[in-house]
Amino acid sequence: MTLHFNILTLFPDMFPGPLGQSLSGKALERGDWSYNALNIRDFAQGVHKCVDDTPYGGGAGMVMRADIIEKALLSLNNPLVPSSPHPLIYLSPRGRPLTQARVQDLSRTPEITLLCGRYEGVDQRILDAYDFEEISIGDYVLSGGEPAALILMDACIRLLPGVMGNAETPSEESFADATGGLLEYPHYTRPDQWDAANGQTYSVPDILKSGDHAKIKAWRGEQSLALTKERRPDLLKNPA
Repeated sequence: MTLHFNILTLFPDMFPGPLGQSLSGKALERGDWSYNALNIRDFAQGVHKCVDDTPYGGGAGMVMRADIIEKALLSLNNPLVPSSPHPLIYLSPRGRPLTQARVQDLSRTPEITLLCGRYEGVDQRILDAYDFEEISIGDYVLSGGEPAALILMDACIRLLPGVMGNAETPSEESFADATGGLLEYPHYTRPDQWDAANGQTYSVPDILKSGDHAKIKAWRGEQSLALTKERRPDLLKNPA
């Protein structure tokens, strides 16, 4: 299965961006995923190709127009209607937080359409008319939805079959079902002892050099639980 992204944006040259490099870039070359970045401004009329206007009710900034976004939306190969079976996503700080569980669901769909807002955002009516899902990548505000779209795309692409070299990697990571949704345990590699520039010597935990895989697994589980309690207690089903 391949995954295709439609991206509605005012800055199509921002894509594929970093996704054209490394594993995701190789996957793009293989055809594991594809994208179509549409310039919303191409669907505006007039000499200046204006895509925004002042907000009703007053206030700072400009709002992207629903009618122009709709024209871009309907230009896609498959005509879009409110009951469209593939996800329509608007990247927004007021959306539901993006989670690994949602990423896993999205990575299994053949097509995703992403709407990247600018200025003060988009006219609410385009979101209502086409039942866009609003997704946030964190509690902060960006200049536009494009960086957020790249993050969502990267999270999905790396889960596609064959993209990561080791098929077991996703099951060992933070938030994975196999780890109970906990944060990932610490990793170590050579050298065994590292003399840091701060004058301190740091060693690899002895348990990881023991060869006792049962004890190593238990240690990693303990580390994951301790890290999660310290940094993300909200992830624990039973914080006590």
